[in-house]
Amino acid sequence: MRSLVLSDIHGNLEALTAVLAAAGSYDALWNLGDLVGYGPSPNEVMDVMRPLATVTVRGNHDRVCSGQGSTRHFNPTARAAAKWTMETLTEEHLALLRELPKGPLEPERKSEDETPVLLSHGSPLHEDHYVQNMRDAWAPLQQMSTTISFVGHTHVQGGFAQRGHDWNEVRPRYEAREGSVEWTLILEPDMRYLINPGSVGQPRDFDWRAAFAIYDSVTHQVTYHRVPYDMATTQERMKQAKLPRRLILRLSEGR
Repeated sequence: MRSLVLSDIHGNLEALTAVLAAAGSYDALWNLGDLVGYGPSPNEVMDVMRPLATVTVRGNHDRVCSGQGSTRHFNPTARAAAKWTMETLTEEHLALLRELPKGPLEPERKSEDETPVLLSHGSPLHEDHYVQNMRDAWAPLQQMSTTISFVGHTHVQGGFAQRGHDWNEVRPRYEAREGSVEWTLILEPDMRYLINPGSVGQPRDFDWRAAFAIYDSVTHQVTYHRVPYDMATTQERMKQAKLPRRLILRLSEGR
């Protein structure tokens, strides 16, 4: 089965449109959360994703922007964007966000031969915990109930792998910093993996291009992708919405 794995779209319609066009055919779409927050098109993104997503896990911005959590742990920029997002979302979309399930979730398998996987926004052990380094990855890799977990939240594409005392950080090695690129990771049967597809709408790994991944359960491969998108239109929408200038600039910087 070929699964398209998306995370951290953050109301960026132009980036989402580019990703869906580049992804090609797939059997399932797994959304790891944060549909909204930061970006200027939360309602439009939800309209696109609602009929497409096979599984959606709630993210911290989904929770907070729908009134289910406090902004006190957000920095002032994120707090301002969350307030705007909450005021901009329709009642229907607010209700849909409130219904999103907390991760981790295990998507349905097409056959018993398929390796089970987990989907979560942050760490499989806690939805708000960031997995940013080996120290963060140690506990979830030891304790998660599957050998493969897909996570988001950090906006950094890559992941972590572990086999016994062998620990590795996964970082895609792209040949070009421009245009559309891909890099494939072959999953070894005796390894445990935390896989982050990166952020569709607000990358923070110094690459402005929209990020996503495709997981092939037959060939046991994860293919990471980066694609350019119409960032100028997104930034203009943000200006019109009077979203914080820092959010507009960071799209260009990829951080």
